[in-house]
Amino acid sequence: MSHTLHLAEDAGGGAALDQVFIMSGATAVIALGLLVIAYRHRTFASDWLQDLSAWFSRLNDRPTWSVLPIFLFLATILTAFFGFIWDVSLHIGRGRDDGPLANPAHYFILVGLFFLFIAGALAMTLPRNDDRSPAIPGMAAVRITRTWYSPAAGILLAACGLYALTGFPLDDIWHRIFGQDVTLWGPTHLMLIGGAGFSLVAVILLMHEGYLAANYSKQKKQVPTGPRSMLFGRPVPAWVTGPTVLKLIQTFACGGLLIGLSVFQVEFDFGIQQFRLGFHPMLMIAAGVFGCVVARLWAGPGAAVLAVLFNLVIRVIVAVLVGPVFGEPTNVFPLYLATALVVELLALIPRLRENALAFGATAGVACATLGVWGESLWVNQVFQTPWPSSMWPTLLAVGLPVGVTVGLTAGLFVRCLQPTPLPRPLVRRGIVVAMIVTVAASTLVLLDISHPQNASAKVELTESAEVDGFRMVTADVRITPEDLVKEDPEWVTILAWQGGGDTLRGLVVDRLDRVGPGHYVSTKPVPVSGSWKTVLRIQQGGMLTAAPVFMAADPGIGAAEVSALPEFTRPLDREIDMLQRERRFDHPAWLFSAATWVVAAMTIALIWILSWGAARVNAAYFPREDQRPLVAGRRSRPQQQPETAASS
Repeated sequence: MSHTLHLAEDAGGGAALDQVFIMSGATAVIALGLLVIAYRHRTFASDWLQDLSAWFSRLNDRPTWSVLPIFLFLATILTAFFGFIWDVSLHIGRGRDDGPLANPAHYFILVGLFFLFIAGALAMTLPRNDDRSPAIPGMAAVRITRTWYSPAAGILLAACGLYALTGFPLDDIWHRIFGQDVTLWGPTHLMLIGGAGFSLVAVILLMHEGYLAANYSKQKKQVPTGPRSMLFGRPVPAWVTGPTVLKLIQTFACGGLLIGLSVFQVEFDFGIQQFRLGFHPMLMIAAGVFGCVVARLWAGPGAAVLAVLFNLVIRVIVAVLVGPVFGEPTNVFPLYLATALVVELLALIPRLRENALAFGATAGVACATLGVWGESLWVNQVFQTPWPSSMWPTLLAVGLPVGVTVGLTAGLFVRCLQPTPLPRPLVRRGIVVAMIVTVAASTLVLLDISHPQNASAKVELTESAEVDGFRMVTADVRITPEDLVKEDPEWVTILAWQGGGDTLRGLVVDRLDRVGPGHYVSTKPVPVSGSWKTVLRIQQGGMLTAAPVFMAADPGIGAAEVSALPEFTRPLDREIDMLQRERRFDHPAWLFSAATWVVAAMTIALIWILSWGAARVNAAYFPREDQRPLVAGRRSRPQQQPETAASS
């Protein structure tokens, strides 16, 4: 009997070993194939990769290593994003998977992340010494071997892909130790989505590094003209390689940046957030400020608004596909329109616009106040959980510091993309460190969560008409003590999820109406049968608490059913125990903290790598007067500094 129970409990842990072996074997085959292709390309045993990349590079007269990887990236990142939203929706509507290969959305994520890494590996592998691409791909190239130099941004893109892919095996190990944390914000889950989100920074740098390398090569007469401007035997139209198309591509890249930085908010988009509501505006401020500031200062007037519109088009398409078309829960999303308008208005001030750091800091303040107020108008109309007025002091307390430091970091990143030297290392490192510390401190403030002692909820259920064959009820809730919840809490809701159904689609969120002190009533019926998990949820400031209304039996984790009786009184307890029912707590507390800090250290390392790469690309072409320039992937001596390095 104990052996059977052990196997049942594993349903809430890691993947089955056969699926682990299949995924490991597939990864090994793909890795071996990549090595063979890279080896044959670099030893001139095969030319098909060079011919393919040269065909793409003719479209905009850029080096081969900066064009083909970007085309590949665009297809793969959209694939991964679609798979990600679909996967979250499936988990919300149906619960946990039978395994990583049993969820169709996982294939889109895996393919997207694999090709994300491949795009970076391509940028590193493509440069070789022939008549189309110089052996050293630009002034910022990094020497890997005696004869192999890689674009700096290619290394960054590959690092983002590798970071995201590392999340898959670590996620399985995490589940085996701690159980399945059914939340987007599990540490290893953040690795998967964070690597993809940060990869947009690497792609922007790859575009910029290719642009600088192409101009420098032309000045040095290293890149022939003619064939690169022909396509199918005809000249490429001038407008294709003109400044308008370039600015449009930059704008779309910033729209992708907005999408990538918004993935951390998706639980709020569905209305099933498992942490304090204050995280929602904080994350919106960070993503909106960084994306819109970079768009406006890099791509020019109107770019912030166009980037927001591109973001909206992609989000609408994915939401419609996952929701109405596939029949899963439908998500909403932030507009960022108020943020973009604030940034565009600030850019009308010439002296401010010309100083990227000052512009970023000012935009951070404006977007964390006026901008976020504008965003709240949209949130309060379409999101499942609007922002109450009682939350605004906390919102401003965490939003303003995050807005300023993220704005400064965005301004610093724009400086990397401008033809001017960066500030001194102490200044730029201080900005990045201040941003990390501020975001971490704000996160720790919002992670200060408590639950009440000796509090309970008395619930009376009234039967309603069945939907999809499920028993439906409305609730009359009386909370004890009556003053536990004030008049303007973040939420008092009944959440029902993971139950399926053609009409309900596995998700119902009922925002209860307050009819008196501690007294709330339903606004719509909720399901209380089948495989549904239906929970009364409350957030008041730092207090997050819940009581089960109905919890289906789950033999896979040894959990019994919690029945929806016509009338019952149940204690208000820790919310995480009900929302993350599969999670295990039979481990030393230090182990979970240590594992979390390991993932945090890996994330900080990725941010450092991106910062290093951005500074390297800028310093290679626009070195400071007190800085030796980069030549052939290394620091030159002062007397060898080329006169054109700073002017190119």
